[in-house]
Amino acid sequence: QVQLVESGGGSVQTGGSLSLSCAASGSAVCMGWFRQAQGKEREGVAVLRSGAVGCPLYSDSVKGRFTVSQDNAKNTLYLQMNSLKPEDTAMYICAAGFTTYGGKCRLDRLAFQYWGQGTQVLVSS
Repeated sequence: QVQLVESGGGSVQTGGSLSLSCAASGSAVCMGWFRQAQGKEREGVAVLRSGAVGCPLYSDSVKGRFTVSQDNAKNTLYLQMNSLKPEDTAMYICAAGFTTYGGKCRLDRLAFQYWGQGTQVLVSS
């Protein structure tokens, strides 16, 4: 079992930046960030394969603005969010999973087995 604890959320104005962290109690094949706005379904933001050299996957809505990275030695996942918009307002939730598709991770919540409690991000206009 992998326990996940997020931190770094907060309030920021449009165009600002925030950096999120997710401390994991262990390792997993796939690590990712999802978000859930009030009244909406949980959606994938970014995912990467642990320890792999390659391109992470991003949702179209955050591509070019968000960067996901990992410190394997610290079992910590990060999400750097730049050029934030009001529509980025949501609870950001870290996820860990062991399901791959052809050896690749997917930005699909069904592929992740462990979830953090989330950290709130509020972007005001």
